[in-house]
Amino acid sequence: MTGPAALAPEPGREQLVGEVSAAAEASGVRPGMRLGEALSRCPSLALVPPDPVAVNDAWEEVIARMESVGAAVEPGAPGLACFDARGLRRLHGGTLDGVVAATRAALRRPARIGAGPSRFCALAGASRARARRAEIVAGARELAGEPVALLRHCDATAHLPAVLERLGITTLGELGALPRAAVADRFGPAGLRARELALGRDTPLRPRAPGERVEESLTLPESASGPQLERALALLVDHLLARRDRRGRTIRAAVVSAVLVEGGTWRERVVFRESTEDAARMRLALTGRLATMPAPAEALRLAVDRFGPPPGASGALFSDGAAQRAARLREAVRQARAAAGPDAALRVLETDPSSRVPERRAVLTPYE
Repeated sequence: MTGPAALAPEPGREQLVGEVSAAAEASGVRPGMRLGEALSRCPSLALVPPDPVAVNDAWEEVIARMESVGAAVEPGAPGLACFDARGLRRLHGGTLDGVVAATRAALRRPARIGAGPSRFCALAGASRARARRAEIVAGARELAGEPVALLRHCDATAHLPAVLERLGITTLGELGALPRAAVADRFGPAGLRARELALGRDTPLRPRAPGERVEESLTLPESASGPQLERALALLVDHLLARRDRRGRTIRAAVVSAVLVEGGTWRERVVFRESTEDAARMRLALTGRLATMPAPAEALRLAVDRFGPPPGASGALFSDGAAQRAARLREAVRQARAAAGPDAALRVLETDPSSRVPERRAVLTPYE
């Protein structure tokens, strides 16, 4: 697409445009701008429907490629990631250029790469880098001429650039020159954070712990919504908990996503109050998010986003006969699966009791 284009808002979300093309940016359209204002500035703006599932899958692949060169990656929004290059120099020729070359070879696609003593300095370098040449921003002196619009890439300061520009503060150097007390009085903690970034100071990196991908997917025979979708999600929860590669670990966060009948995708991340392997609790937390789905789904997917610690070995404080029987039953199911596989213990789950087709009324699902 050669004309001005922008990512359309997701259905049911705030009407703000996402990433924009260079042609749209030249017309005055900025990421996070209200949809009506963006269309008034650029009537020929083409809106690209969002596909959060495909974006997340592609971004996970990019991060995995960066990790393949030995980098401990801190992922940000799709398209933005940071890692500490100091420990990688010995692996790649002893120089920063060697690390950059190895990263480009692993990505196998054009990328703008910046470097600096902090995360924000590296971001400023990447913003003015070219596809084949990295840029280094050494500190506050080189940050001084950069626009305050760079603050949009930090969640805590994303709302400040518009306010600063209205006050006539257009560069990071101008922001860094303001008295600390005046910035704190006018903008609060977000302003202090922005001033620290303008002076080249940032918080330490928090790289993610690389982990395996554990997920289950289900293609629905016909467009599903409401109770049918809830039963499909319950089936996915049972299958996810029964997977051998879960290795008995609890789940701290999960991602439920869907391919919509009307086109596009939908994705929601759910963090549980505490790590769990209880199917009933997971279904209760995940089912409520299905109400935000903007259209019926033709495919559903459930993936583990973060594992928790293994469940404690100690029993309940007040154990009774029912709890002991449940514990013995879980142990029997575990032993049966260890001997005969995950399909050794199944239960009947009603999917569409009112269907005229017998095969659609119920399915077999792993017993939990």
